[in-house]
Amino acid sequence: MNYTNSNSNTIIRDIVLLIVRVFVGFAMLSHGFPKLQMLLEGGKIEFFDFLGLGPQISLILTILAEFACSILLILGLFSRVALGFLIFTMIIAGFVVHGADPFGKRELSLIYLSVYMLLMTFGAGKISVDYMIEKRKRASDW
Repeated sequence: MNYTNSNSNTIIRDIVLLIVRVFVGFAMLSHGFPKLQMLLEGGKIEFFDFLGLGPQISLILTILAEFACSILLILGLFSRVALGFLIFTMIIAGFVVHGADPFGKRELSLIYLSVYMLLMTFGAGKISVDYMIEKRKRASDW
């Protein structure tokens, strides 16, 4: 068997990127959805106050990253922009919000951070809306 076939390696890479994007996206949705519900309930918001913006603004920004950007990541739409917000959010969660906590409390945000950084490096892959948009753009640029 020839292990250097670049076509099969590209296909496998794109399938793995799709699986990782979808799995991590849905996993992060499970963190963002309860925060969205907390905001929509309209009660008193007790949330980390980032840079003195107030707990409500901090919660809205976190929902934007954890919920909205996760949906974009799953679709592979504006992936690198969405990943930028997600990376920033996980840096704040891992090093600021849980900065004084033991590693066990910070571990999950740091794992998400590392996966997001890998996706930022490799992109969304060919099985994404980003790729379809880019492919269409290239076809129309004669």
